[in-house]
Amino acid sequence: MMTPNVTLTIAGSDSGGGAGIQADLRAFGAHAVFGTSVVTAVTAQNTTGVSDVHVVPKENVEAQLIAVLEDLPVAAVKTGMLATAELVELVASYAASGRLPNLVVDPVLVSATGHRLLEDEAIRTYREQLLPAATVATPNVHEAAALVGRQLDDLDDITAAAHELADLGTAVVVVKGGHLAGETAVDVVVAHGDVHHLTAQRVDTENVHGTGCTFASACAAGLANGLEPLGALDHAKSYVTRCIVGAQEWELGSGPGPIDHLGFSGAT
Repeated sequence: MMTPNVTLTIAGSDSGGGAGIQADLRAFGAHAVFGTSVVTAVTAQNTTGVSDVHVVPKENVEAQLIAVLEDLPVAAVKTGMLATAELVELVASYAASGRLPNLVVDPVLVSATGHRLLEDEAIRTYREQLLPAATVATPNVHEAAALVGRQLDDLDDITAAAHELADLGTAVVVVKGGHLAGETAVDVVVAHGDVHHLTAQRVDTENVHGTGCTFASACAAGLANGLEPLGALDHAKSYVTRCIVGAQEWELGSGPGPIDHLGFSGAT
């Protein structure tokens, strides 16, 4: 058997298992890549919300990074919850030095309800240091709004935001439109000035916890396996849609439940 390609997730842990490191590693496994991890925060959460967050000290986060990068041939990297401006700056410094290849930045800035999770300084650090080093950035509508500093209400708004973020230096920006109304979920991709749309029929379910993490991780896995960014994004969109369909009728927890990363239902 061939040795699998290696991917790295730099993100927070989700005790409920639906998002964060747990979702990332399942998505990596579903794409036959070997997943490694750097834990930035330990959260106490379930399907109803987050009740506690412990941010891992910068020194330990960097020690984890060094341990992985010095021993394993990482082919692609995905970032999720970075928790503080200090950790965003740390990851950005490694990215700027070329040590985080095929970097997919999922800027976890805002909760699903629109609540700001990071201070303004961290958002500036994303804009000025981390996004310019990314191969792909995957903000949702709320996160893109925080990054550009204005509300985004429709497809024209998110297209303009995607262009603005791409102008920061990110090779490919996709603003996920799942939070907009409509029967079709449309993501806007700006790649080298050109606009592309990723579309899928909206699935009637509340089980969507971890979709953003999963999308970015599937994209990173595609890059690790040799896909070009647009191909990796297209594959990630299809994969996440199948994961949502697979878990459509699940009853796990009393809030928005997880998705079917591993094809338990046969949909993936």
